[in-house]
Amino acid sequence: MHVMVVHNRYASAQPSGENKVVDQEVELLRAAGHRVDRFERRSDDIGALSLPRKAALPLLVPWNPAVRTELAARLRAERPDVVHVHNVFPLLSPAVLAGCADAGVPVVATLHNYGQVCPPGTLQRDGRPCSACVGGSALPAVRHGCYRGSRLATVPLALSLSVNRRRWWTGVERFLCISAAQREVLVRSGMPAERLAVKHNFVPEPGVRREGPGEHVLYLGRLAEAKGVRLLMTAWDALTAAGGVGVPLVIAGSGPLEPEVTAWAAGRPDVRVVGLYDTARSREAVARSVAVVAPSTWMEAFGLVVVEAMAAGVPAVAAGHGAFTELVEDGVTGLLHRPGDAESLADRLRLVASDPDRNDELGRAARLRYERGFSPAVGLERLLEAYRSASAGRTGGGRVPPAVTDGRAGRGGASAAGRDGGSR
Repeated sequence: MHVMVVHNRYASAQPSGENKVVDQEVELLRAAGHRVDRFERRSDDIGALSLPRKAALPLLVPWNPAVRTELAARLRAERPDVVHVHNVFPLLSPAVLAGCADAGVPVVATLHNYGQVCPPGTLQRDGRPCSACVGGSALPAVRHGCYRGSRLATVPLALSLSVNRRRWWTGVERFLCISAAQREVLVRSGMPAERLAVKHNFVPEPGVRREGPGEHVLYLGRLAEAKGVRLLMTAWDALTAAGGVGVPLVIAGSGPLEPEVTAWAAGRPDVRVVGLYDTARSREAVARSVAVVAPSTWMEAFGLVVVEAMAAGVPAVAAGHGAFTELVEDGVTGLLHRPGDAESLADRLRLVASDPDRNDELGRAARLRYERGFSPAVGLERLLEAYRSASAGRTGGGRVPPAVTDGRAGRGGASAAGRDGGSR
């Protein structure tokens, strides 16, 4: 197939699971012999804009007419079979949908977060779950300044959500939800259920797997409140006071809480803050882990780090809500803790580190789950299935059922990204 990928890349200074997913899908398609072109903008380029252009940027978040014209011209010249849209904030805008319509090319869109129903995309406010804008007006987000704690910064996102809602719903042939839990929220919000499919992200073979019991507990990701970093620090303090778990905590990543985390870890032999790892070092760190911890306080739409742990044969300790409940089978492929509960998190970490034989069983089961549900072969099959269904929908050739998934999320029809894949 010939695919045009549309994506606004997040800033390179912070981890972005979404950028990683986009790049991996492009590589997967090309390796299988498909032609993939890119239509991209980079948030890194904002810093080089003139002051007048920076001042005008919020006005273009809801609609950027120049992008519509440019994309339509590219599509008419190159004639791809399908356009795959990922992130359009802040430099592309939903005008990309009009560009696709102008050129008559069907659209598939991956929803990496909850941006279709929540301006910041997190379904969280003040560290707690929030659904005030789901299925209704985005005014609550403006009132509370949900994006970056600023009412002014939230206005363009809220306006874009409000004025472009129907354009998204009618201009996209197939939405790809990255979990059944995410799909359930979006269906309840009023999005067209027949256009919402579940397609979990895949993870490439890491090239390295765990050998032996592991050397550390690993947190790998953005150092932000919504990711549960403060909750993890509280839980680790409790474990340390009770004698520890026998291995150190390694924290790899960057983000707004980095100074606080670094100060907390200073002088402690049981904690190492190592900064932002590249892909190779991340894979090595995962493979040397007793467990990978994902204590997010917001309901993650997916949870890439959990599947990366599975690929390396390492169990995860994750919050028992959102997508984690369909990725981790509690007590079989990993452990789930009560969301937002530091005592429960400490108990799960203690349990996963205390029994090496049981830990090894969890790791082997996690690897098997990866092979069956999240491998490149599975990812390619589901991606092409979505593209074909989008083309069939545009030509009237039929449609596939709404859940394109691995079976365990068969409940995806009716049950349970700042955005960084998403966190902004």
